[in-house]
Amino acid sequence: MTATQPEPDPEQRLIALGLELPPAPAPLAAYVPARRAGNLVFVSGQIPMKDGSLIAQGVVPTDVDPETAVRCAVQCTLNGLAALKAEIGTLSRLRRVVRLGCFVASAAGYHEQPKIANGASELLIEVFGEAGRHARAAVGSVDLPLGAPVEIEFVFEVQ
Repeated sequence: MTATQPEPDPEQRLIALGLELPPAPAPLAAYVPARRAGNLVFVSGQIPMKDGSLIAQGVVPTDVDPETAVRCAVQCTLNGLAALKAEIGTLSRLRRVVRLGCFVASAAGYHEQPKIANGASELLIEVFGEAGRHARAAVGSVDLPLGAPVEIEFVFEVQ
């Protein structure tokens, strides 16, 4: 019988990917960034804010190319993980990613929202392994807060 190695810490995985968690985002209106209910943590919709400003603004693909929108989805995910960490203290307490809802500000006739959402989904799987696999919705929207091209909300199961 061989001993199993412990899973690498999720924050160390982020560093290995060349990413880091930003400070937990402040709410933009009358809500909280995260709310725990039992073993579930619901993280409010996160937009692609980095260093105090949006990575991009506008609709996909008219104003924002799909590759940039995928980078926005990654930033939304980092912001969501920062909100989760602020709520539970450490990402190592995550048991699994339950669900994410990805909203993409889309031009009429654009149908590639799932490709944008993959930026978030693939990052969560890279960071958490099988525990990062989740249910998901990828939805087109006419407009999003502050003109963001992407907004993502999360549900996590924690210890």
